[in-house]
Amino acid sequence: MSTSDSPLLVVGLGNPGPTYAGTRHNAGVALIDELCSRATPMPAQLAVHKRTNTEVAELAAGRLLPDRQVILARTRAFMNVSGGPIKALADYFRVPPSNLYVAYDELDLELGQVKLRTGGGDHGHNGLKSVTKSLGGKPYHKLALGIGRPPGRMAPANYVLKPFSSREQVDLSIAAADAADLWRRSV
Repeated sequence: MSTSDSPLLVVGLGNPGPTYAGTRHNAGVALIDELCSRATPMPAQLAVHKRTNTEVAELAAGRLLPDRQVILARTRAFMNVSGGPIKALADYFRVPPSNLYVAYDELDLELGQVKLRTGGGDHGHNGLKSVTKSLGGKPYHKLALGIGRPPGRMAPANYVLKPFSSREQVDLSIAAADAADLWRRSV
């Protein structure tokens, strides 16, 4: 199967469960929710994929992109060990790293900013470290959703686990839509 015949895999990084649902660390999952809402003829629904410890929506060509199958996913593992489930997904669906897009929260971008890059470092992000290690260092696409820096002397580890305020949730929704548009233009 060539790279152009292989599906595209888009994974949103985050922590599982309702405790973490609205936190900054789950900004990557907001992109998956946005892409699910854009699927036609009706929104896509994620379902548990037990073999890979993920939640997946398999979208046939035409549902999100005119001529490409797209797999949308989020892991059911914690952020710092998300690489294993993502590697399992890529193997299961036969997706090469060049067709993998990983959405994540980025401290070095202001809330609302988005950025897409291929390869490069992990910027200290433990989820990306786990993915890169699991893929054997092969380059993949990283789609950053900015969450900004913590205020004052707050530790980044505490900041990323804080929920978004009501106003920030609006900004996150706009950023997720912008990230979806950016992803769409890149494929």
